[in-house]
Amino acid sequence: MAKINTLTWIDYVVIITMLCISTGIGIYYRFSGGRQKTTEEYFVASRSMSVVPVGIAMVASFVSAITLLGFSAENYIYGTQFVVINLSYLLGTSIVCYGFLPVFYNLQATSVYEYLEKRFGVKARIMTSFVYWIQLLLYSGVVLYAPSLALETTTGISKIASITIIGLVCAFYSSIGGIKAVLITDVFQGLLMFVAVFLIIGTAANDVGGLGQIWEIARQGQRLEFDSIDLDPTVRHTWWSLSFGGLCVFLTAFGMNQIQIQRMLTVKNMQAAQRALWLSWPITTLLVTTTCFSGLAMYSRYHNCDPLLQKRITSPDMLMPLYVVDTMSNIPGLPGLFVAGVFSATLSTISAMLNSLAAITLEDYLNPLYRKCIGHEFSPTKSAFIAKVLAFAYGIICMAVAFLTQFLGGLYQAFYTIMGITGGPLLGIFTLGMGTESATESGAMTGVIVAFSFLSWIVFGQPRPIPSKLPTSIEGCDNHIANIKMSTLHNVTNFSKSTGDNSFFYLYRISYMWHCPIGFLITFLLGLLVSNLSRLFVINQNDEIDTNLFFPVIARRIHSRRRDKITNKGNSSLDRRYSLSDVIHEKDDAADKICAQL
Repeated sequence: MAKINTLTWIDYVVIITMLCISTGIGIYYRFSGGRQKTTEEYFVASRSMSVVPVGIAMVASFVSAITLLGFSAENYIYGTQFVVINLSYLLGTSIVCYGFLPVFYNLQATSVYEYLEKRFGVKARIMTSFVYWIQLLLYSGVVLYAPSLALETTTGISKIASITIIGLVCAFYSSIGGIKAVLITDVFQGLLMFVAVFLIIGTAANDVGGLGQIWEIARQGQRLEFDSIDLDPTVRHTWWSLSFGGLCVFLTAFGMNQIQIQRMLTVKNMQAAQRALWLSWPITTLLVTTTCFSGLAMYSRYHNCDPLLQKRITSPDMLMPLYVVDTMSNIPGLPGLFVAGVFSATLSTISAMLNSLAAITLEDYLNPLYRKCIGHEFSPTKSAFIAKVLAFAYGIICMAVAFLTQFLGGLYQAFYTIMGITGGPLLGIFTLGMGTESATESGAMTGVIVAFSFLSWIVFGQPRPIPSKLPTSIEGCDNHIANIKMSTLHNVTNFSKSTGDNSFFYLYRISYMWHCPIGFLITFLLGLLVSNLSRLFVINQNDEIDTNLFFPVIARRIHSRRRDKITNKGNSSLDRRYSLSDVIHEKDDAADKICAQL
């Protein structure tokens, strides 16, 4: 690997300062207010947060360092088709705001999986919370792995060392801060992320002569693509895969995700939670779009001297930190500010995930087990202490998971792969419960198990094709590598044609963006089928389910039907009374006529 620039002592001062601020926020909330002495304070901030920090925090936890490093690398390597995913966020926000959110807000539970116990039963709650537990652990590994790339690229520190350092800081911070500290740190993180992205775009525009020139270089390099409407599911990115796949992932991330629902419950009422969610939508769209454009900004510098071909870096996810060091090293502190932004993003996001892992472990496993054995739950003080211990322990576990993340592919693809395997079945069972009246526990669990097993097979099955990349060049590099024939470098199949040739098993070639919709459909349709079949053989099932457990539109329909049923019963009773009276009157009239004739 070629020698690269490293950070200066001023950059390290900036990084340490940012880390101290993030940690200081956690320490402040540990010793102020309620001091995190109860689970109500620790997990939902006693429902005292305002709309703006909650809205920004939801954005920060959704995009994280994965957005900075992964989305920019995606546009550099594969082009701009991915930006179409923003359209799914608007529809997804509406569905969450007026569908899922009212159900969870009425429930007012620390763990979202309490819903499944009320709707289906204890078995469904335990099984699905375990699936989510796996999802969150895998996702935390991806998020923790991201900044290790930045450190390795810019400082030469190994991934092992950086994952260990950041993981320990996260574990300490998460165990003391509580949800208030997490939310405030997320606001800090979000600002740093925007600063980092705009620094990159601004620097590139200044170097090449404006934003228009960045766009023109991307066009010449075949990076601009927005019109892929191929119906073939093996095509990596199309309007269909990004719209449906992006929608399912968004619903999974916001609609029934413990992290996001827990944040929405920190405000005073449902209207405030809806405002926070709507506030997060334009911020998310802006951040995702600008991050995608930053990939084109980096391409404008490296389009004729690709650092991957030069072997300056070993992964596309290292492009952004490399670009920062290459272009901003002459301004002391700026590279450090960027790296600090990535660190801060990781700290706050990991904090949120560890907080949520502690919440579901305590509420879904430990408290029920303790109540069953002892007869009552843990006291509020003891629950808060256990939650902090769990958060620290999960921080250590996440470090181990992070070491395995490098085998899942690119950062953002790893994120969507994880969300596909676990998110699809989770979205399916919650939608099945909230959207249908006939769903049963046996049907829901069958759907989740089959979908999870099927997705695990097609995601981890081998051998599988590697997506083809768009052409890159080193003809502008001032070294001996530039002598490589460009005909070889340009002999690349465009990734949008397919994810591999027909020699691979078909299911292994399906785009990862379809994994989440497939898991959702299998869970929902199979769960509904098994539920209806089971109702044919089970007598006296309780059909009077609490209407608060359904989407508002479904709940209104149930209310209307029940009201009509009661009305019809009343009318039927009156009709029977009127009919008997008519018969008596008819008999009396007949008797009078006979008497008159006599």
